Amino acid sequence: MGDFYAARSGPIPPLPWSSFPPPFSAAAPTPRSRVDSALLKALARGFRWRKLLETGHFATIEEIAEAENINPSYISRVLRMTLLAPEIVDAILAGTQPAGLTRAKVMKPFPMEWQRQVFS
Repeated sequence: MGDFYAARSGPIPPLPWSSFPPPFSAAAPTPRSRVDSALLKALARGFRWRKLLETGHFATIEEIAEAENINPSYISRVLRMTLLAPEIVDAILAGTQPAGLTRAKVMKPFPMEWQRQVFS
């Protein structure tokens, strides 16, 4: 038993995580933004419906609307989201989109040119 305590009386090795910054310090990484689930769901639906049209599963928006029991105009507005710039889509997926970028805002007409798509 004496050997046990003798071995423990030596210097304590440093902890392996001592180099990590404390939470909420200036060196701590910024927390990830919150994902807007309504915006993300609409984006996913838009890409799903687009795929169904492109693969010939459905021929028209009206066919999708009937199968999904949703208004065709809503489907058209959601499908328009598939024309967003890739950087905007990536930001929505990551939850880092600008605060002003909401589902309601994206459902309104926006420029088709990616350079002109500004949501703030």
